[in-house]
Amino acid sequence: MTTLLLTHPACHDHRVPPDHPESPQRLVAIERMLATEAFADLLREDAPAATEEQVQLAHDAGLIAALREHVPEEGLFAVDPDTWLSPGSYVAALHAAGAAIRATEAVALRDADNAFCAIRPPGHHAERAKSMGFCLFNNIAIAARFAVQELGAERVAIVDFDVHHGNGTQDIFWDDEQVLYCSTHQHPAYPGTGQASETGAHGNIVNCPLPPQAGSQQFREAFISRILPALDAFQPEFLFISAGFDAHARDPLAAMNLTEEDYAWATLRLMEIAGRHAEGRIVSVLEGGYDIKALAASVAVHVKVLMDGEAA
Repeated sequence: MTTLLLTHPACHDHRVPPDHPESPQRLVAIERMLATEAFADLLREDAPAATEEQVQLAHDAGLIAALREHVPEEGLFAVDPDTWLSPGSYVAALHAAGAAIRATEAVALRDADNAFCAIRPPGHHAERAKSMGFCLFNNIAIAARFAVQELGAERVAIVDFDVHHGNGTQDIFWDDEQVLYCSTHQHPAYPGTGQASETGAHGNIVNCPLPPQAGSQQFREAFISRILPALDAFQPEFLFISAGFDAHARDPLAAMNLTEEDYAWATLRLMEIAGRHAEGRIVSVLEGGYDIKALAASVAVHVKVLMDGEAA
């Protein structure tokens, strides 16, 4: 397998208040891990910046303009109590979205078999007209729309295993029958959406809420009983992963008990789906994960499975 890693130095310039969990140290830890010898075979590119026109594939122009206009010359601007703009945040958000777009293009053109985007700010809470939950633009939604509208894919799927429900991705694709969105997440938890009864206008939303303290058994059962069958039935031509690692037992922002082995297992199952239906095409985009040690270790197993096509 050939795996492309996309990131950009600008993603470090999105600043947040002291002690905010979505800090630049997350990306530092990931970059250090992926700089080790085990990942020497990764292809590496600096992510381009998305254009505002590309961001409009998933977002209203008014949201884009409001974010741009509220970028402070110094200090911080609060989008909401959790979500912040610093002087470098808007450029960072454009590069985060651009990473997902470039990854999609590269995999479609077979420059790589699959790709991982080590970016911040994350994206899956950003709705069409609202930034929230640490997220400015919905990177994976922009990339999925790019695959459909610019690359001609007829069916794309997004699988989200972040511990928090991707309300933004669900909002953007609620009535889009070309996109299947599947999510495992803790419930109840922020942002409060993601009940199993939320199925989209075309049955294209598959929510698998899991109770606090759920671990490997419940997570894997949700994949086996609901997500993998839905993916096989949908037969996506492109598979996207919202790769949040905050369901890890060490993570401070939620109360689930996954391990690195669970992320390796899920990645391998999704590679099997992509192999059957999408000629192996996978683009994975970083979302959450706030224990630095657990985040780096979880990203490592996820990327290694993408590279090798098998769990260690």
